[in-house]
Amino acid sequence: MDWLYSLFVEHSALQAVVVLSLISAIGLGLGKIHICGISLGVTFVFFAGILAGHFGLSIDPQMLNYAESFGLVIFVYALGLQVGPGFFSSFRMGGVQLNMLAVGVVLIGTVMTLLGSYGLGVSLPDMVGILCGATTNTPALGAAQQTLKQMGIEANTPALGCAVAYPLGVVGVILGILLIRKMLVRKEDLEVKEKDNVNKPYIVAFQVHNPAIFNMSVKDIAQLSYPKFVISRLWRDGNVSIPTSEKVIKENDRLLVITSERNVPALTVLFGEQENTDWNKEDIDWNAIDSQLISQRIVVTRPELNGKKLGSLHLRNHYGINISRVYRSGVLLLATAELTLQLGDRLTVIGEAAAVQNVEKVLGNAVKSLKEPNLVAVFVGIVLGLALGAIPIAIPGVSTPVKLGLAGGPIIVGILIGTFGPRMHMVTYTTRSANLMLRALGLSLYLACLGLDAGAHFFDTVFRPEGLLWIGIGCALTVLPVLIMGIIAFRWMKIDFGSVAGMLCGSMANPMALNYVNDTIPGDNPSVSYATVYPLCMFLRVIIAQVLLMFFLS
Repeated sequence: MDWLYSLFVEHSALQAVVVLSLISAIGLGLGKIHICGISLGVTFVFFAGILAGHFGLSIDPQMLNYAESFGLVIFVYALGLQVGPGFFSSFRMGGVQLNMLAVGVVLIGTVMTLLGSYGLGVSLPDMVGILCGATTNTPALGAAQQTLKQMGIEANTPALGCAVAYPLGVVGVILGILLIRKMLVRKEDLEVKEKDNVNKPYIVAFQVHNPAIFNMSVKDIAQLSYPKFVISRLWRDGNVSIPTSEKVIKENDRLLVITSERNVPALTVLFGEQENTDWNKEDIDWNAIDSQLISQRIVVTRPELNGKKLGSLHLRNHYGINISRVYRSGVLLLATAELTLQLGDRLTVIGEAAAVQNVEKVLGNAVKSLKEPNLVAVFVGIVLGLALGAIPIAIPGVSTPVKLGLAGGPIIVGILIGTFGPRMHMVTYTTRSANLMLRALGLSLYLACLGLDAGAHFFDTVFRPEGLLWIGIGCALTVLPVLIMGIIAFRWMKIDFGSVAGMLCGSMANPMALNYVNDTIPGDNPSVSYATVYPLCMFLRVIIAQVLLMFFLS
């Protein structure tokens, strides 16, 4: 039986891999269990590690530190890559209001943390850990632990606070949303129209009756001061064609136009008359309309196209085709000339078969090449992130130089590379499955180490009087900011309840609560609001956890 002892108990590299893998497997398996439609998901790895640590299982401290740090770096960098493309755009198109409300949620929790530390006699590291658990934010916990290590302070106590507050952090957001709904929301408030997304294509048909554009080319019409649009098809004398930018528009031409829904009234004035057919239905027989045309989805796989604008390829004029839609990470984008292409974009191309085949050669469509993620960009990004995190930043009034650390540096570099990489022709594309794999692997490894380290003292903490106090503080840190900003957003700012609920879930980084909201509130507004505020709030949580400790412990 010596081999079993060496496999599970005797400290070695092999034993560390076995123990961490076993904890992760058990936790992920338990994470698939749903109670009342709610699951803690990957967080069960944390609690599986706590149980293992409580029953005396351990690994070599150096191996534990290495695995925990490496898992955290992989997770936060992949997270930065994911949120990067939407980080700066979230401040446009009406996102400023939602982001400011979400920042309010973050700031209220931060102020409550400071007040709780001074007023209730709970140490600031413990309060920061409770805040991380109450907001279900493990990257912030990692940042706090790294900061404490830099300052030479015991870094385990925040993990205990996080573990105590985490379960109620998951359900607390749902409870807060339910209270707002019970107190303020009427049935008709839920029957709101979905907000128009300027990036979401909308198909509409027009007949040309405006003498001002008779005999003008498509290019000249597009240069007028009207909203952006794409003419997908042109009917003239019973024939369907794809108009190039030089095509001259004549009276009574019928145009199938792709634009944003809110632009339809302005385009009706431009063209003259809107037809009544709803071209956005799924049962439209496009084959009957396009008797001589085919529609094919082509994937951009040629690296030299990464970062180029769609209009610079001149595909419409050179090949007589039209691009009606662009799919990027499951999101529909309007195929305007100014759209910057990224590897993995899926373009819906319409034209004659031979022309579409030629365009396929231009764009690549080598789908197999995308199945291999560009790991060079991942590792280079990690190196740059760690280098940024190691730079000491002197701040007046703080005795110890501030460092972004293992969490702050990689997430900032990930956001910057995810946002600006394609514009600098950097091939940063990773498939969605590859990104999810990186994040899940890194987070599982980090949580397993975190739980294993905290497990020896967890139950002693919970069943002491201060353990119950920590649970109460965590519940307050979850529910009160949600109630305060939710009521302000819905009652005083008159934002629809679906958007408010999504904003609250995103500000608390709580996808489990978002799943509940999506199941109970019609429309896409919750998901859109969640995606709008999530990047900024995730970034702020990571940075604030470090700033609190640096400023108030120095």
